[in-house]
Amino acid sequence: MSESTTTTDHDEIRSWAEARDAVPATPRGTEEADGGPGVLTLDVQGHGADESELEHVDWDVWFDKFEAEKLAFLYQEQKADGETSTFFKLVSRD
Repeated sequence: MSESTTTTDHDEIRSWAEARDAVPATPRGTEEADGGPGVLTLDVQGHGADESELEHVDWDVWFDKFEAEKLAFLYQEQKADGETSTFFKLVSRD
């Protein structure tokens, strides 16, 4: 069974990401005018966007924006077939 969990716990998010070789990132071209990170995402190695489309950022920078935007991390540990899942989504805390 594939269940989703939502958290705002930084250690939990980082552990989930590290277990999947994922690093904090932002798509190129979404930076803020002051140079801050734009849209937040995780670069899951071997999945999703072409690496040239993403800029890796430091966890502290990523979490600062995560908190400023009042986001929560929705994720899945396993797929329905029991395989490790790389599914995640950043959602509003509201």
